[in-house]
Amino acid sequence: MAKKLLKVEWLKSGIVTLIGTLIMAIGINAFIIPHSLLAGGVSGIAIILTYLTGLNTGIFVLLLNIPIFIFGIKEIDRRFAFVSMVGMLSLSFFLYVTEFLTEVMWIEDILASTIYGGLFLGFSSGIIFRFRSSTGGTDIVSVIVKKKFEISISTILFVTNVIVVLINATISDYTLAIYTLISMFISSTVMNKIMIGLDTKKLVFIVTNNAEDLSTALMERVNRGITFLEGEGAYTRRKQKVLYCVVTTRQLAVVKNVVKDVDENAFMTVMDTAEIHGSGFKKPVF
Repeated sequence: MAKKLLKVEWLKSGIVTLIGTLIMAIGINAFIIPHSLLAGGVSGIAIILTYLTGLNTGIFVLLLNIPIFIFGIKEIDRRFAFVSMVGMLSLSFFLYVTEFLTEVMWIEDILASTIYGGLFLGFSSGIIFRFRSSTGGTDIVSVIVKKKFEISISTILFVTNVIVVLINATISDYTLAIYTLISMFISSTVMNKIMIGLDTKKLVFIVTNNAEDLSTALMERVNRGITFLEGEGAYTRRKQKVLYCVVTTRQLAVVKNVVKDVDENAFMTVMDTAEIHGSGFKKPVF
């Protein structure tokens, strides 16, 4: 049973990776390359080489990815290695078969094309990472760095992208470099929203004199577990329980109403939290 579920998970990741790389290839060939802009990471370097040689971008993506994949395969698990291989090969393939889009300039306005390019690349990267996959290249490097240093993947990719843009700015037009940065910023923001931002939860601390009744009401109305923390007032030295709970944004309104009904004098603090590990919540991306 466990092996069957694992195969289904691998299949889902593979299908999403194919869809994501197709969207990414369309974004690059339809919006990025026609205006001589850049994408991020290995794709950006491949596009620079395409501008210099005239050869297809997919060829360079494949050639650049091979040594990175060989290096990274020792640091990542078998599943991520598999889906990364699928992503690497499919992106190269789709960049090749959608090359004709470069000749058909969908949007003549460079700013509009910059925005659309960022949206396409950000959305595709987001869904690929959401299903714990990648397109190889700097994605693999980013995942390794995140595991070791807890730096967000989007931050690592954006820094890498800035370096790519600076290299291109020395051999190209500085105005185009600015548009590329705008596109990359949009891409990074969209990707981060899809990976984490849309799944933001609320961390709630409640200090109350009626902990038992309030916790029971919350568990019944919100259907979330409650944890009791032992608290003590610094001034009064009075010991009392603090309720700790993680809820969704929609559930927060219900929590507020329950607290008001049970103990209107309760002290409640609400904080945003992005990564939740454990029972009752989705498995983290990485």
